Amino acid sequence: MDYAYIKALHIIFVITWFSGLFYLGRLLIYNREAADRPEPEKEILLRQLGIMSRRLLFAITWPSAILTWVFGVWLVRLYPGWPVWLLIKIGLVVLLSLYHISLHSIYRSQAQGVFGWSGFGLRIWNEVPTVFLIAIVMLVVVKQNISLLYGLGGLMVIMLVLLLAIRLYKAIREKS
Repeated sequence: MDYAYIKALHIIFVITWFSGLFYLGRLLIYNREAADRPEPEKEILLRQLGIMSRRLLFAITWPSAILTWVFGVWLVRLYPGWPVWLLIKIGLVVLLSLYHISLHSIYRSQAQGVFGWSGFGLRIWNEVPTVFLIAIVMLVVVKQNISLLYGLGGLMVIMLVLLLAIRLYKAIREKS
């Protein structure tokens, strides 16, 4: 198969994987908050959110992750050499995969009625793929021209802005 087709398929599944991770994180937050609702609202919400989470996780997110890896490995095999940016990208994708596994673990716990994370904690955890997305895209597009100092500094600023936005959202919610 032509390199361009493999790359296109890789990008498509990266997009669907990230979409699944972003939405699954939101569903886990909603599920956590539903656990604090009075009956019968609690039971109805938990049942519906459980169905939505399960379908998203097993029909979209996991298949997309697996196909991202399949086409990514295929691309690496076709790519000449192992430049530093590619090694860093692979490391970030491994960490993203561990994040995905952590969401699966939270899903399993919530499905058993164990809500170990607070809604606020889940909101912070839900922003982790945003940082990965920015880091990976910048790395792939800019490649060797990226400055490690500026790259890490930029990620720190983005994480700070995300944290401040989450805190602001929490303050607004508590006020109303």
